[in-house]
Amino acid sequence: MQKNLNLKKKMMKMLLMGFAAMIFMHSTTLAQSKTTNSNSYQTALGVKFYPGAVTLKHFIDKDAALEGIGYFYNKGFRVTGLYEFHFDIAGASGLRWYVGPGAHVGFYSDKFGGASSVGVDGVVGLDYKINSAPINLSLDWQPSFEFGNRFGNGFNGNFGGFSIRYTF
Repeated sequence: MQKNLNLKKKMMKMLLMGFAAMIFMHSTTLAQSKTTNSNSYQTALGVKFYPGAVTLKHFIDKDAALEGIGYFYNKGFRVTGLYEFHFDIAGASGLRWYVGPGAHVGFYSDKFGGASSVGVDGVVGLDYKINSAPINLSLDWQPSFEFGNRFGNGFNGNFGGFSIRYTF
């Protein structure tokens, strides 16, 4: 059982690294062909608090972004992908709100059933790009519905949090 869990962890790390490398290469190409003002960004990498996570957000259009999140906590780990629609807030330079759908896969430790699960996610939040600094802040709520796990089966409203990212 432990051997299978270690193999799953290694596979997920390889997938995350591959995903991050593809987005980085894509954003480097786009950065050479586009210019952005100080209140916008193309790609941002950082941390999300609650539970501890790594987050990578990449805009595929002016108002649409993909976000990948890797959560690591005592119950196991969970990888989430979100498609976010961003909207300006009048009179608030650099501040936007967003909403969107997504999905996740989770792997739980033996202490919490040792199972894996999949689920559908939603997200709603605020995104702020600090003017003239390569820093992005966001605060969101990420409700989800999980299938196939004895431990976390059903609705879960505990995900989301505060993110700090470096923009490039």
